[in-house]
Amino acid sequence: MPGTQYDAGRPRRNRRRPTSRPHVAPTAAAQGTPVAEVIEAPAATTFEALGVPDPIVAALARAGCPTPFPIQAATLPSSLAGRDVLGRGRTGSGKTVAFAVPTVVALHRSGREQRLKSPRSLVLVPTRELAAQVAATIAPLARAMGQRVTVVHGGVSQGPQVAALRRGIDVLVACPGRLEDLIQQGHCRLDSVEVCVLDEADHLADLGFLPAVKRLLDQTPAGGQRMLFSATLDRAVDALVRRYLSNPVTHSVDPADATPSTLEHHTFSVTAADKSAVVRDLASGKDRTLLFMRTKHGAKKLARDLNTQGIPAVDLHGNLSQSQRDRNLAAFSDGSARVLVATDIAARGIHVDDIALVVHVDPPTEHKAYLHRSGRTARAGAAGAVVTVILPDQARDVATMIRQAGIRPAAARIVPGDARTLALTGPFAEPVFRAPAPVAPAARPAAPGRGPARGSRRRSTGRPGGRGR
Repeated sequence: MPGTQYDAGRPRRNRRRPTSRPHVAPTAAAQGTPVAEVIEAPAATTFEALGVPDPIVAALARAGCPTPFPIQAATLPSSLAGRDVLGRGRTGSGKTVAFAVPTVVALHRSGREQRLKSPRSLVLVPTRELAAQVAATIAPLARAMGQRVTVVHGGVSQGPQVAALRRGIDVLVACPGRLEDLIQQGHCRLDSVEVCVLDEADHLADLGFLPAVKRLLDQTPAGGQRMLFSATLDRAVDALVRRYLSNPVTHSVDPADATPSTLEHHTFSVTAADKSAVVRDLASGKDRTLLFMRTKHGAKKLARDLNTQGIPAVDLHGNLSQSQRDRNLAAFSDGSARVLVATDIAARGIHVDDIALVVHVDPPTEHKAYLHRSGRTARAGAAGAVVTVILPDQARDVATMIRQAGIRPAAARIVPGDARTLALTGPFAEPVFRAPAPVAPAARPAAPGRGPARGSRRRSTGRPGGRGR
């Protein structure tokens, strides 16, 4: 399906494109201008009709994706033809499959062998959770074509990641920081990358990863296929397009400020005295609820308070180790915790099925954060609701943010036990009180002249025969 071509209109660093690629002259609007937004409404189609190989079609069907989403139907004709692609769609629109399929197909068609420490394709993402999720989406498609996928991010031991790279892999999904570390240690090279993808490119820019992204892309071979997917196309993304994509085709499937038609927006104005009780009511439903807080401490405290009130909740923020983050996200996904209390670390890329309600306990400071937080519900055509809790001194700032987000929420003044809260949450769930974790017994104090208590450690002295030797 045709899209908009975009070219920087200036010399690039001797990047030679494969002669098999179709050449299309850049349009006048593409000469040195920002990325053009062209909203497409692709006709209903199938993966088979788009040219996706049968093994991948079968893998997609097993994964619950039997027919292409609009962003997939729009971009696949260009990406499967080997073109550089710039794809924009709102969060939850299916962008991962849109780049996973052409990546796996391109590697299959090239037929090149794996090289030790040199992945054949690279997908850069901004967060650890998104890296794991993207790898999980690509893995069954890659297996269908006999390919290997490895994910690389911080917060965990690098040993298994190094071992996987040493064996040779086809698709590497990575966060920029850990990947640069592994390259500097000599565990990875990017000289065999045939396909490079930037996922959530605007968030990579927001988090300050652009310098690292540029350093990594500079290490990939000229002439490879490059795809960039993002929820928004702003100036930071535009800079990446100009530098690294060659005559890309731009596909946008909805306006930049669009929100799903199945998503309800509400603002609840509360007093400071009532806020905690109103938030507890919002978290008391039987369905999954995601609460957003501004700070790590606030998220941890709210999750703890909800648990003491019989509402199973877990927290997700940057102060947790990766194993704790994985465990808490798994508890939310499997239903053992109905409530996830998160900072903005969860606003991008985290997909948990059937989140019925998103609550901005602390309103975001800018409209992009609001849209990305809210995008955790009403995904892939499902229904959902978003509530912003507003204190009196936040009203003006929230009004500005909502206007910039282009939404018209239903506004109400709410008190604890309000019927309008119950209308969103449904009947409250029965309280669940968990037994406190057992406390390890304290070591007994040592008796005078008898050395340390059993179970305690002797301080190292560094003298012969001591532990410090």
